Amino acid sequence: MTCPILADSFVIRVEIEHYLIIKTKTKKKNSINWFGIPVKNFNRAKKFYSTVLGEEVSEMPHPTLKYGMLPADMQNGGIGGGIVEGEGYEPCDKGALIYLNGGEDLSVPLSKIENAGGKIIQEKTSIGQNGFMAIFTDTEGNKVALHSMK
Repeated sequence: MTCPILADSFVIRVEIEHYLIIKTKTKKKNSINWFGIPVKNFNRAKKFYSTVLGEEVSEMPHPTLKYGMLPADMQNGGIGGGIVEGEGYEPCDKGALIYLNGGEDLSVPLSKIENAGGKIIQEKTSIGQNGFMAIFTDTEGNKVALHSMK
């Protein structure tokens, strides 16, 4: 199965469970502007992400796609994205890994994943001074991660 990359991304090199953040000179505020998580069943995915994230996924009008915005503070410079169902959008567990904001402590959304129909692949793991992360698959088969500082 091929997995389209749906977001501009940067590489984080993994060395024995530690993340090496590479700093570069740039005029860009963020490495990513937007992301789309492909889904096959929009309503099922909307329910999953609303449950896990603890906030409603907002449906957005689009002429050819079903699109739902994940919670983000876009008015204050936050970076957002959403779930998208449509031709050419195929869920997969390979390719770019999107880290969703796990809030103050990712243990809260992580505890909701399996009851909502997903599967935890990697439990909450320390990444040193960069906080914590966990990896899961959603109801559509996408591999996605959570990040928090606690």
